[in-house]
Amino acid sequence: MPQTEKRTQELLQKANSLPLCPGVYIMKDRNSKVIYVGKSRKLKNRVSQYFQNSRKNLKTERMVRYAEDFEYIVCSTEIEALTLENTLIKQYSPKYNIRLKDAKSYPYIKITAEQFPRLEYTRKRVSDKARYFGPFTGTSTVFTVLDIIRKSLGIPTCKRRFPEDIGKERPCLYYQMNQCCGVCTGQVSAEEYNELIRCASDILRGNIGGAVKLLEEQMMDFAEREKFEAAARCRDTITALKNLNQKQHVVAAPGTEQDVFGVYSDELCTCISAMYVRDGAVIDKSDYVFGASIIADSGTLSSFLTEHYRIHDYIPKNILLSFELEDEDMQTVTEYLSALAQRRISIRTPEKGDLRRLCETVAENAAEKARQYVLDTRKDESALVSLAELLCLETLPERIEAYDISNIGSDNKTCGMVVCESGKFNRADYRSFNIKSVEGTDDYASMREAISRRLDHLTSDASGSFSKYPDLILLDGGRGHVSVIKELMRERGIDIPVFGMVKDDFHKTRALCNEAEEINIAKNRAVFMLIYGIQEEVHRFSVSRMTSAKRSTLKKSSLEKIEGIGPAKAKILLRELGGLAAVKAADEQTLAGIKGISRTDAVNIVAYFADKK
Repeated sequence: MPQTEKRTQELLQKANSLPLCPGVYIMKDRNSKVIYVGKSRKLKNRVSQYFQNSRKNLKTERMVRYAEDFEYIVCSTEIEALTLENTLIKQYSPKYNIRLKDAKSYPYIKITAEQFPRLEYTRKRVSDKARYFGPFTGTSTVFTVLDIIRKSLGIPTCKRRFPEDIGKERPCLYYQMNQCCGVCTGQVSAEEYNELIRCASDILRGNIGGAVKLLEEQMMDFAEREKFEAAARCRDTITALKNLNQKQHVVAAPGTEQDVFGVYSDELCTCISAMYVRDGAVIDKSDYVFGASIIADSGTLSSFLTEHYRIHDYIPKNILLSFELEDEDMQTVTEYLSALAQRRISIRTPEKGDLRRLCETVAENAAEKARQYVLDTRKDESALVSLAELLCLETLPERIEAYDISNIGSDNKTCGMVVCESGKFNRADYRSFNIKSVEGTDDYASMREAISRRLDHLTSDASGSFSKYPDLILLDGGRGHVSVIKELMRERGIDIPVFGMVKDDFHKTRALCNEAEEINIAKNRAVFMLIYGIQEEVHRFSVSRMTSAKRSTLKKSSLEKIEGIGPAKAKILLRELGGLAAVKAADEQTLAGIKGISRTDAVNIVAYFADKK
């Protein structure tokens, strides 16, 4: 419920009492849920603006209407406030803030720290003295870049380790195809190879021109020393790199290094596009699309930039923006990124010329991505609207959670939970529950345990995805499942719509049901396809979780159930006696005679299998 005029005046009075110093402010709704986090160099000035009658954009006005109270934290510097703001956004996931996914999910290219370094794909950054480049926008980009660099420079792709494996095996097919420099032949020195790695490093930084210049100098040096094969390899590599440079979209003069950001925002969504220019050419780009609630003002955009570069590590000297930042935000971000890069960083919004046109191009790309997002969303929303009408729901089911029980006999009972948000599966929010308290194969009791554990998080101080209320819960089952879960919710005092997904005799989606009746969905194709997709996905996920649990159980030998017998001793017994049947048939003397098996172990083994007879 939006705040009253009286409450607005009370918040304005509270804001006017804030100090004129750096800090972070935290907006909360009537349920004390954090809905927005911001920072300011002067807390009083920034926060009081929200509750004055001055003109604000519609998204900001909407956020202010639902802000019932705010807290604030005083900081000693603007940089400290910026860092704290990013930390609190990660902690609370406020509705109106932009939040990027964590860096751990991004792919990198790694140059290992060895005498003969290797280029590798990885998703983990560790302190191993290696050099990491990225993160990249997707795995396809990484493998394309890796393939081009390896083929252009002839860097080995095999698993041989050098210099240990030099001369041990004959060269592979890639060497015969001139796609590998052939370190294994012993004809490539560590010095020559590391020059290739230096070129690879230049290319990964976007400096293809620098790599070509280095190779040209090296080629002349080899030619003067009459190392003609090495000079020919340099020549071929130079040709390959020049061809690569021609394929890239050139947007600036050679040597130019800059990142360009464009933004598009309306009532339906916000999109931020980034273009990465190295040595005058576009080497990569990324697009970030956010929902209708996100506020794209100076504060959130400056926070986006700092978080973007915290994740992406490398910061170019020049950053161009298609949008304006307020002076205090611009200064804070510039100081923060300069400190992060340990050199001076320039951030500006060009007003005219080629740079302005480049910014406008990136902004147009953001607008096109936003347009496509809206078209896709409308298709999904039409199905959700129809579903809401069919089930007589009070609100649009933007977050749907579906559950399915899987088991093999009475073992490895698992309940899978999948999440569909705004018509799309959100795999980051998938969960599985290992059923602990149910004996036998009681699906009703198993479903009750899983949903009960899920609901526990709604009434606790849980954060993250488990703190989100589902708009609709779907169960893979019929009226019996629905009745059990509705009874559980009545006991908890929770009111969330619950329906069962009924299957036909061929195990295919047929209808939805509540406690009283079945609801035919076959006549509405959009609804049918949505429910069919959810039912198939939750079944797939729950079976995969159950299979994984069963597989881990099967990997464990039954011998390990015996007191004193672990994986190592079980392996010894099976190896020495030739199998489990021989272990069962062996007497104490035979068992105790095996190296590594004590007399006590032998007694325990014989007693264990005697009890099983």
